[in-house]
Amino acid sequence: MLDVRERIEFHTFNIGGTNIPLAKLSQAPDGLQFEKHARIVVVCQHGIRSETARRLLVSAGFKNVQNLKGGILAYTRIINTI
Repeated sequence: MLDVRERIEFHTFNIGGTNIPLAKLSQAPDGLQFEKHARIVVVCQHGIRSETARRLLVSAGFKNVQNLKGGILAYTRIINTI
């Protein structure tokens, strides 16, 4: 899992994974420590930044990248209803 929110957002609440803010990721997407065929789920607060990151990673050659639609907010709504 790759969380592309800012560090303060990540430290306030997260669901795990690696935190690389979108601005930093966009500077060097090839520098990620993920393999090109590894499954990567990208997450942010609402799902907008993570979709941007997903597209960036796909254009950099990553093959199995998914966006957590609705982001952390959708995740917490689902968890809170269980």
